This record gives sequence, C-alpha cells and structure tokens, in this order.
Amino acid sequence: MPVQPGGFVSSSTVTARRMSAAALAAAAIVGAVALPASAADHARPQRPKVEISAVQYDAPGREDRSRRSLNREWVELTNTTRRTVNLDGWTLRNEHGDTYTFHHYRLEGRATVRIHTGYGHDTDSDLYQDRNDQVWDNYSDTATLRNDHDRFIDDESWGGRHHRGGGHGGGHHGGGEHRHGDIRH
Repeated sequence: MPVQPGGFVSSSTVTARRMSAAALAAAAIVGAVALPASAADHARPQRPKVEISAVQYDAPGREDRSRRSLNREWVELTNTTRRTVNLDGWTLRNEHGDTYTFHHYRLEGRATVRIHTGYGHDTDSDLYQDRNDQVWDNYSDTATLRNDHDRFIDDESWGGRHHRGGGHGGGHHGGGEHRHGDIRH
C-alpha cells in the first residue's frame, strides 16, 4: 500500500483494494456456481436403450415348418426410452450366424416389436424374417442384437451351457427384469 507522507494510508487506496478483492471474490463464486451448470450442459446424452425383452424359441405345437409354426417362433425387442430409435441396419443373430437385418424400421418410444421367423406382412408391431426353417435352437442358443455400427446392444441365451436352472425353460424367456447377460425364465 502506498504510504502518504507522515505514515498515513490513503483511504481511496484502501477502498480501491477492498473493491478489487470483493470483485475477485464475486467472480470466484460465480465461476464456481457456473462451472457445474456448464459441465452439465456438455454431459453425454443418454443413448437409446433397446433390449431383447422376450424370446419364444420353441414354437408351441407341432414344428412342421408351416407358416403358422415358423411365426410362433419369435424375438421381442422393446424400446425402454421415450424417443424413437432408428433400427435401420441393426442385426439380430443366432449362434450359428443366421442374421436378420432391419431395413427402414423405426421403433417408437416405449414400444415393442416382435420379429417372427416365418413369412408375413411387416407392421409396426410385427416383423417377419421370411425364412423357411426355424432359426432359434430349442435347446441352446443366443439371440444377439447389434446396432448399425456392429456394436453389441443386448443378448439373450437359453438352454444347455447357458441355462442356470433345470430343463430348457418351456421354450419362452421374458417378462421379468432383464439386464445384459441375465437369463430369463
């Protein structure tokens, strides 16, 4: 601080320093409060969540490769978010590499689509793989869902080495809470 002749400190100098200190303190507080808001603005948006919600791998009734029998074998996908997800280019595959590719399909928010093995007319809630034979093994298989960049989204396994209970579960998995890798009964 500048000292005036006679050892006195100027009051204007003290006032200026106090104002500077107050301004710096206020800027620090505003910066600290604004930082979390700024960081929140740049947070990663939540990715769309589509999951395999149920699988009917052992078609009820006689398996005779009829249209009816093939269409009783299916996988359901559910969009658990409120936003529509574009599934164009996504794939659904079994352990043997048999693959269904989604073409020009958008799954609405909170909606479910059932992908049947056989032939039929595609709708918003039912898609058809147009196959002449069963895709899902009745005793042991895995349905794997991948996005259009071939990134893993979800899978569902049953029977054989995948099963944690006894038997093959009656041919249907689903209906319960599901996290990636859980087996549904």
